[in-house]
Amino acid sequence: MATEIDFDPASLRRTVLRMAKAGSTVHIGCAFSLIEIMAVLYRQHLRHGGAPEAEGRDYLVLSKGHGVMAQYACMHALGWLTNEDIETYFGDGTLLKGLSDAHVPGLDVTSGSLGHGLSVGVGLAYAAKRDNTGQRVFAIVGDGELNEGPIWEAAMFAAHHELDNLYVIVDENGHQAMGTTDEIIRLGDIRKKFEAFGFDAVDVDGHNTDALDRSIEHLLADRSPRPRAIVAHTTKGHGVSFMAGDNRWHYTRLDDGTYAAALTELEAGA
Repeated sequence: MATEIDFDPASLRRTVLRMAKAGSTVHIGCAFSLIEIMAVLYRQHLRHGGAPEAEGRDYLVLSKGHGVMAQYACMHALGWLTNEDIETYFGDGTLLKGLSDAHVPGLDVTSGSLGHGLSVGVGLAYAAKRDNTGQRVFAIVGDGELNEGPIWEAAMFAAHHELDNLYVIVDENGHQAMGTTDEIIRLGDIRKKFEAFGFDAVDVDGHNTDALDRSIEHLLADRSPRPRAIVAHTTKGHGVSFMAGDNRWHYTRLDDGTYAAALTELEAGA
């Protein structure tokens, strides 16, 4: 087990709300669909060494960089970020930006220009294999991000070089900035696409922590030389009723009323 800390999803979502309100910023729904994925990785599977810059740790590459508040919430639970970091999120002169930034200890990629983070993750996995370090790479991508050609170039490279230390997790929440994925570019069966590109792949309910845990365990135990992919079926804005499935929360900011209402829901369900 990576840590004994209990990464409670409702508590992590409350931290995200605190950040979003403090910074008057967006991408709440995008972070909420990632919460259980992040919680399971940090709680159970990511060998992070107890410190953001521990030698020999596994890599967590958030290619879907606009969901970074979910990762910050886990880093706060670990004690890597302070309450002051959370309360000054996105403020002038502060460290935490609205997109994943490798200048922040614990973040392994600068992302936000979608489609590129997976290539970084593939490079890290390739280097770890060549150097025989035993490090694993967990790369989280969004389903809308799969529109980008570099995703599939990286997938082909990973399969060709048998990067069995690479675990791609797709946050399939069915939306991207300007609409549903079906409206923008239909993706079809994402699991079958990754299988066609030479991956071992599984589907899972991305908000069921037990199912996520079992799926990751299954792929970790897999002895094939292929890279792995988990297609996590999620809901954008999951956890708060008036945000769930509503794509307006890609860019909507909290006001006092919505902030209080969201906190009340999360505290009632805790």
